[in-house]
Amino acid sequence: MDLNIGQIIVWVIMGALAGSLAGILIKGQRKGFGLWGNLLVGLVGAVIGGLIFDLLNINLGLGAITFTGEDLVAAFVGSLLVLAIVAYLRRR
Repeated sequence: MDLNIGQIIVWVIMGALAGSLAGILIKGQRKGFGLWGNLLVGLVGAVIGGLIFDLLNINLGLGAITFTGEDLVAAFVGSLLVLAIVAYLRRR
Protein backbone atom coordinates (compact mmCIF):
# COMPACT_ATOMS: atom_id res chain seq x y z
CA MET A 1 0.00 0.00 0.00
CA ASP A 2 1.34 3.40 -0.98
CA LEU A 3 0.64 5.88 1.82
CA ASN A 4 0.85 9.66 1.40
CA ILE A 5 -0.10 12.68 3.49
CA GLY A 6 -3.32 13.22 1.51
CA GLN A 7 -4.59 9.75 2.42
CA ILE A 8 -3.76 10.29 6.08
CA ILE A 9 -5.70 13.57 6.08
CA VAL A 10 -8.69 11.83 4.47
CA TRP A 11 -8.54 9.06 7.11
CA VAL A 12 -8.47 11.61 9.93
CA ILE A 13 -11.44 13.50 8.48
CA MET A 14 -13.36 10.29 7.78
CA GLY A 15 -12.55 8.95 11.26
CA ALA A 16 -13.67 12.16 12.95
CA LEU A 17 -16.91 12.20 10.98
CA ALA A 18 -17.70 8.52 11.61
CA GLY A 19 -16.75 8.78 15.29
CA SER A 20 -18.91 11.89 15.70
CA LEU A 21 -21.91 10.17 14.10
CA ALA A 22 -21.43 7.10 16.31
CA GLY A 23 -20.97 9.29 19.42
CA ILE A 24 -24.15 11.23 18.67
CA LEU A 25 -26.08 8.00 18.11
CA ILE A 26 -24.79 6.26 21.24
CA LYS A 27 -24.59 9.16 23.71
CA GLY A 28 -27.49 11.21 22.38
CA GLN A 29 -25.43 14.39 22.67
CA ARG A 30 -24.19 16.63 19.91
CA LYS A 31 -20.57 16.53 21.10
CA GLY A 32 -20.49 12.72 21.34
CA PHE A 33 -17.25 11.69 23.06
CA GLY A 34 -15.43 14.97 22.45
CA LEU A 35 -13.03 15.79 19.63
CA TRP A 36 -10.27 13.33 20.46
CA GLY A 37 -12.63 10.57 21.59
CA ASN A 38 -14.66 10.85 18.39
CA LEU A 39 -11.49 10.81 16.30
CA LEU A 40 -10.11 7.75 18.08
CA VAL A 41 -13.40 5.84 17.89
CA GLY A 42 -13.75 6.78 14.22
CA LEU A 43 -10.22 5.79 13.23
CA VAL A 44 -10.38 2.44 15.00
CA GLY A 45 -13.89 1.94 13.65
CA ALA A 46 -12.73 2.74 10.12
CA VAL A 47 -10.06 0.05 10.30
CA ILE A 48 -12.45 -2.54 11.77
CA GLY A 49 -15.30 -1.62 9.41
CA GLY A 50 -12.99 -1.69 6.38
CA LEU A 51 -11.69 -5.14 7.33
CA ILE A 52 -15.19 -6.50 7.90
CA PHE A 53 -16.48 -5.09 4.60
CA ASP A 54 -13.46 -6.58 2.77
CA LEU A 55 -13.83 -9.97 4.48
CA LEU A 56 -17.55 -10.14 3.69
CA ASN A 57 -16.96 -8.75 0.19
CA ILE A 58 -19.45 -5.94 0.79
CA ASN A 59 -19.47 -3.33 -1.95
CA LEU A 60 -22.21 -0.75 -1.59
CA GLY A 61 -21.41 0.89 -4.92
CA LEU A 62 -21.40 4.34 -3.35
CA GLY A 63 -18.51 5.74 -5.35
CA ALA A 64 -14.87 5.33 -6.13
CA ILE A 65 -13.48 8.76 -5.27
CA THR A 66 -10.93 9.23 -2.51
CA PHE A 67 -13.56 10.28 0.01
CA THR A 68 -16.21 7.62 -0.65
CA GLY A 69 -19.58 7.05 0.92
CA GLU A 70 -18.72 3.38 1.26
CA ASP A 71 -15.70 4.22 3.39
CA LEU A 72 -17.85 6.42 5.62
CA VAL A 73 -20.45 3.67 6.07
CA ALA A 74 -17.72 1.11 6.85
CA ALA A 75 -16.09 3.50 9.35
CA PHE A 76 -19.46 4.20 11.00
CA VAL A 77 -20.28 0.49 11.32
CA GLY A 78 -16.81 -0.18 12.70
CA SER A 79 -17.17 2.71 15.15
CA LEU A 80 -20.42 1.26 16.45
CA LEU A 81 -18.73 -2.12 16.90
CA VAL A 82 -15.85 -0.51 18.81
CA LEU A 83 -18.32 1.24 21.10
CA ALA A 84 -20.26 -1.99 21.63
CA ILE A 85 -17.05 -3.83 22.58
CA VAL A 86 -15.99 -1.04 24.97
CA ALA A 87 -19.46 -1.03 26.60
CA TYR A 88 -19.32 -4.82 26.99
CA LEU A 89 -15.85 -4.73 28.55
CA ARG A 90 -16.83 -1.94 30.95
CA ARG A 91 -19.79 -3.99 32.25
CA ARG A 92 -17.51 -6.92 33.11
